[in-house]
Amino acid sequence: MNRFARRALNSCAVPDDLSGVTDRDEQGENPEAAGVSQAAIDEIWRSTESLYRTGTHPGIQLSVRHRGVQVLHRALGHATGNGPDDSPETPKTPMTTETPVCYFSASKAVTALLIHMLVEQGLINLMDPVSYYCPEFGQRGKRTITIHQILSHRGGIPAIPRGTPIDVLWRQDEIWQLLCEAEPVEVDGSKVAYHAITGGYVLQRVLEKVTGDTIDAFLDTHLRQPMGMRWFTYGITPGHVSDLARTYATGPAPRFPVSWIVNRALGSDIRTVAGVVNDPRFQAAVIPAGNLCGTAEEMGRFFQMMLNGGVWEGQRICDPMTIRRAIQQYGSLQIDRTMMIPMRFSAGLMLGGNPVGLWGQQSRYAFGHVGLINKFCWADSARDISVSLLNTGLPIVAHHLPALVRFVYTVCRQFPLIPEAERSTIAA
Repeated sequence: MNRFARRALNSCAVPDDLSGVTDRDEQGENPEAAGVSQAAIDEIWRSTESLYRTGTHPGIQLSVRHRGVQVLHRALGHATGNGPDDSPETPKTPMTTETPVCYFSASKAVTALLIHMLVEQGLINLMDPVSYYCPEFGQRGKRTITIHQILSHRGGIPAIPRGTPIDVLWRQDEIWQLLCEAEPVEVDGSKVAYHAITGGYVLQRVLEKVTGDTIDAFLDTHLRQPMGMRWFTYGITPGHVSDLARTYATGPAPRFPVSWIVNRALGSDIRTVAGVVNDPRFQAAVIPAGNLCGTAEEMGRFFQMMLNGGVWEGQRICDPMTIRRAIQQYGSLQIDRTMMIPMRFSAGLMLGGNPVGLWGQQSRYAFGHVGLINKFCWADSARDISVSLLNTGLPIVAHHLPALVRFVYTVCRQFPLIPEAERSTIAA
């Protein structure tokens, strides 16, 4: 792609030979042990390279597991220094499989499981109103809104009130007060409207009220440490901010009506969002719906644990019923009133569908979460796979979309559906 096309498409530079910008964890890939052919691995990786060649993602990480074995673990491009507005002289940091990346909204899957673990521990009931645990939330007609409604994006508070300064996002008490005082758009849970950032703060308050601990400490005790994660924290410690991959606004600027949907969902235009998520204050804050940080392998590890029915390397992380509760569909396929697309949700996760869904063709038993539209993290018990595709661009409606769809389709095609008698019990 020449420089004029790159400028028009707001894309980063891509070398003809990708070997110089590829990082592979050779010891971490063992397709033979999972019965996966090299041809299948090559096909998936070619689709990943095709996505990278669009120039919309300066850096990409990918981890794929099948039958519990990691079969693909690689990275492409740069963590910093190759954005659309960076000059050729800008110092570049290679993207590696160990580089921490912000998961953005894929964080919701992890936060949701923490809430389901509270149910397992007998500390909450999902059908209880939020106000039962946090009475102050019941203001302005929100007294009956339940924890389950918040998890399933039916809580009636999909967006932060208009005019709210961005820096309120990392001021915990102030954002909580705003949400308590907010008037809901509806309270009966009948309509789906994606809660991009608000729901996480509500779930955090409930968790911290019933445990007497912080949500980041609860995550550390119940997931991060037992599963041996290096990163996997809300935000990142100040001493490691420089290790975090930078996020770039790429692709053509969204136009109406897409720009309206982006503003409705995220509260601002995409360039402002890019500036916010690269702000050290955002990166160091605890934002349960949007700033968990880690690697593709770590998020893949999380979803593999869910596929295993709550077990990781022989250690019980949570009960199988907790996993089943977390992935159980709630309500029918509906048009999401925030994103204006049809969605299937559980209490915390985005679900696949037949004959085609978010997680590819014949993905009825797939569950996962998207992060800022482009990060795709999911598991499919009917194929026994967990997949984590992380990237550092924020294109919305751009020329990368066919390559992104083709990636998901390619993964599904390389892992055929397993006969029902052989599937994991969580797929039932």
